[in-house]
Amino acid sequence: MPPNEQTPLLQTVIIAPPRPHYSHNYIRRSCTVALSFTLIVVIILFLIPAHWFPGNHSESEWSLRLLPWKSHSPLESWPQTRGFSYDELKKLLLGTPEEEKAREWSQYYTAGPHLAGKNFSQALWTKNLWEAFGVASEIADYEIYLNYPLGHRLALVENVNGEEVDDKYSKKMNTYEVKYECSLEEDILGEDPTSGLENRIPTFHGYGATGDVTAPFVYVNFGTYADFDDLVKANVNLEGKIALAKYGRVFRGLKIKRAQELGMIGVVMYTDPEEDGEITEQNGYEAYPDGPARQPSSVQRGSVQFCIAGDPTTPGYPSKPGVPRLDPHWNIPSIPSLPISYRDALPILRALNGHGPNVSDFNKYWQGGKLGYKGVQYSIGPSPPNLELNLVAEYEYVTTPLWNVIGIVNGTLQDEVVVIGNHRDAWIAGGAGDPNSGSAALNEVVRSFGTALKLGWKPLRTIVFASWDGEEYGLIGSTEWVEEFMPWLSNVAIAYLNVDVGARGHAFGTSASPLLTKLLLEATSAVQSPNQTIPGQTIRDVWNGHVATMGSGSDFTAFQDFAGIPSADIGFHRLPNSPVYHYHSNYDSFAWMDRFGDKGWHYHIAITKVWALLAAALVDKPIIAFNVTDYSTGLQNYLDSIKTNASASPNTSIRFTSFPTLERAIARLHNASTNFDARAEALSTAIAGSVPWWKWWQKARLFIQARQVNEVYKYFERKFLYEKGLDGRSQFKHVVFAPGIWTGYAGATFPGLVEAINNEDREGIKRWTEIIENKINDATNWLS
Repeated sequence: MPPNEQTPLLQTVIIAPPRPHYSHNYIRRSCTVALSFTLIVVIILFLIPAHWFPGNHSESEWSLRLLPWKSHSPLESWPQTRGFSYDELKKLLLGTPEEEKAREWSQYYTAGPHLAGKNFSQALWTKNLWEAFGVASEIADYEIYLNYPLGHRLALVENVNGEEVDDKYSKKMNTYEVKYECSLEEDILGEDPTSGLENRIPTFHGYGATGDVTAPFVYVNFGTYADFDDLVKANVNLEGKIALAKYGRVFRGLKIKRAQELGMIGVVMYTDPEEDGEITEQNGYEAYPDGPARQPSSVQRGSVQFCIAGDPTTPGYPSKPGVPRLDPHWNIPSIPSLPISYRDALPILRALNGHGPNVSDFNKYWQGGKLGYKGVQYSIGPSPPNLELNLVAEYEYVTTPLWNVIGIVNGTLQDEVVVIGNHRDAWIAGGAGDPNSGSAALNEVVRSFGTALKLGWKPLRTIVFASWDGEEYGLIGSTEWVEEFMPWLSNVAIAYLNVDVGARGHAFGTSASPLLTKLLLEATSAVQSPNQTIPGQTIRDVWNGHVATMGSGSDFTAFQDFAGIPSADIGFHRLPNSPVYHYHSNYDSFAWMDRFGDKGWHYHIAITKVWALLAAALVDKPIIAFNVTDYSTGLQNYLDSIKTNASASPNTSIRFTSFPTLERAIARLHNASTNFDARAEALSTAIAGSVPWWKWWQKARLFIQARQVNEVYKYFERKFLYEKGLDGRSQFKHVVFAPGIWTGYAGATFPGLVEAINNEDREGIKRWTEIIENKINDATNWLS
């Protein structure tokens, strides 16, 4: 009967009797338990590797990232990088840079003035260019304290109690007759267009003091500490005098510092043809622009702060708006100074002829001046009583913005970072050598890596590109950036690669942390030399292989000496028989570079390729391309130099000082270093072997081991940082490397100990020996 509204809603439904259990039910349950247990074991095996990873990553993060099916797993393409292999990347980096492009970039940067704090248009252009290459970029700005020139004057005057001189400075000249008025200008050359720009930058000293002084003058050779010491021993009266110094041997600011300490009231500096090697007018070479010799009117501008990096009003912290500022005079001169040409120096030098001792009365370091054929006897002075110099320097000091351009390419590993940098600012309209040969090369490096990115490549490690501002005044842009990001850099930075002057001649040169020595040899061996006496010669074949120690004078300083980040600085420099390079002069111009410095722009491309290969190895090799054995070998060499220095001390108690504890500490480090490098090499070989895809856990284990080794390499250099810093120079934290306290540019090794020896400070020697020994032991323990 069909259901209707009377049908009950609940009915009894008859069902079939229950089916009997399968006969193999026990086996099925056993299989279920076994499979469940296997699944649990697999999950545990996925989680266990998290414990093997170095760093601060959470266990779950790394466990999940290593799962073979994860789309962003580091193991997806490792040990190759995504897109294509390391060998394919090297081929691209060697094939992409073009001379025509480098010339184009150089022509842009050198077309007009670009002083620090006055080059925003170039910063913006650089940012936009890098973004067009495919590299995300931004501008990082700071507010810095610096000076710009307002006026200057240098005159050789005779005290004749004559008529008042009718000029701007007559109030101080009414008893003098001008014998020679220095032009303080560089000649305008028709063959060199930027030398005649209406807005060309006057000759001046960055961070120079404003002043108006008239006084007798003394020739002080190169103005080194030793030169001044020789003058004091010779009873040459320096107090109240103006120093006439040659450029060279030490940083210009330290010449003024020592003169100031000895009571002198002004400093004048010129470049003697002594610096030019064989290429001089005296040897028959025509002067620029007709030939390769020095233009007689050329003047070297430059900073004269006392070799402390960064904004002098914000030592140790970034110069951001509103930060407290210190009085800067602890680090900048209080006496005026001016740079002049050797043509302007001639009448002043001749005025000293026959007055006071002669350089022939001094040691070999006083010999070598090349203006004798111009009537200069290189007499010391002081000048005769009726002859004096009137030196006037006027400056405007301001706090002004500065602009760094920062580009970034994120890698698979964002806690391992390589920074690549060059400064953009210059003292002049040109700067084709310093710094814009490096700027042109940097653009080509960025373009080359950008090409790889567009082809699908992603680096293993993160790359940061930097175009610094304010380097010329005192490494300001890079130092402020390092000070702002010090915690991050200390945690993630692998290395810093710097090019300041990429091409000003044909001789390859470098200074670097010893960790990078082996890599430098490899990179230069892979790039063809533009100057081949034998077909196929590489840069390594024509380079002597010398790697200088790190000092200062460029943007690596804050990275290496403050933060303990292994750094290298590379470039092509002039030989004694190469065209004269007009450093910091209007004639460091595009026209000079095109005709004399790098005809064909081949050296620009060669340095681009070396730079790019150094970066590629550090960014993409599974094991960081460092060698700690070279570091320990370097420490022994530095100690040998210390012992030689001590043995020459006039203090007998210091002369026979030995350093057995340092000898033993370095020996232990050497043993640990060779063992660690061998371990890294064995791991690198294992990684290069073929691991089947289905043995993903073996690949994961190798990745974990690589991370452990790389962490040791990454932080090794930091073990040599001493938090209190060097005596009197707390910015400089590295116990192995620093600029020499009285050289500036040149690097000093074990600087604290060297300074104690030179000061005959027994307690200082003991204290710094202990500090260095402790730091070496820290490094040894880190490797173990």
